[in-house]
Amino acid sequence: MDKTVAQKLDALIKLQEIDSKLDEILKIRGALPDEVKDLEDEIVGYETRILKYNNEIEEQNQAIADNKNAIVEANKLIKKYEDQQMNVRNNREYDALTKEIELQTLEIQICEKRIKEAEAKIEAKKEEITATEEILNERKKDLESKKKELIMITSESMEEETKLKALREKAAAKIEERLLKSYNKIRKNARNGLAVVAVARDACGGCFNVVPPQRQAEVRERKKIIVCEHCGRIFARVEEVIEEEKPKKKRTTRAKK
Repeated sequence: MDKTVAQKLDALIKLQEIDSKLDEILKIRGALPDEVKDLEDEIVGYETRILKYNNEIEEQNQAIADNKNAIVEANKLIKKYEDQQMNVRNNREYDALTKEIELQTLEIQICEKRIKEAEAKIEAKKEEITATEEILNERKKDLESKKKELIMITSESMEEETKLKALREKAAAKIEERLLKSYNKIRKNARNGLAVVAVARDACGGCFNVVPPQRQAEVRERKKIIVCEHCGRIFARVEEVIEEEKPKKKRTTRAKK
């Protein structure tokens, strides 16, 4: 059996009431969940940075080892060329060997320079690691504190939140899929989470823009879904304003002289 528009609106009102209560619970928690998430992401970033620094140190250590091996090989060649100089037959061969010895000596000097540069880079990376670890430890302490605070606040409202989520599931099941999708879309875009509102004092209860009398009459009839032409929120009803009667002033009679 198809539901009337009035029944659909009542179902939406019920769902909005539940969602507003859930929003209130999240509001009480404030920015803590986002702060915890941000700290977790920040910690991962610092840990990744430290890992990167350690990898760079390993690369520099490997470069140092390679240059030290190159120095050993260069010294072997120098010894070899010096031995060969003892048995040369002419000056040309001697000069050629001297040139090779000079080249290997230069290679040793270059390798020694590279080793010093690598050691300086390692020292700089170690300092960066120390500084990053100090920040990381501080952030971990902050995260632990924020998590404890969040657990405490969450535990206080967990039972109520679980009940409301169950009620929401039941309430949402009573609304047709197309209408529910529209409701969820409006709620997502609404800053205050209100997708279903009343017309109060001739204005939209969501964006507070004026609602024309004819539009209000259509909302009162509840024969079709009426939305605010400014913000797109669904109008559930029109709140009637009952003005209090002002007390009548007592007439005072002047005393006769």
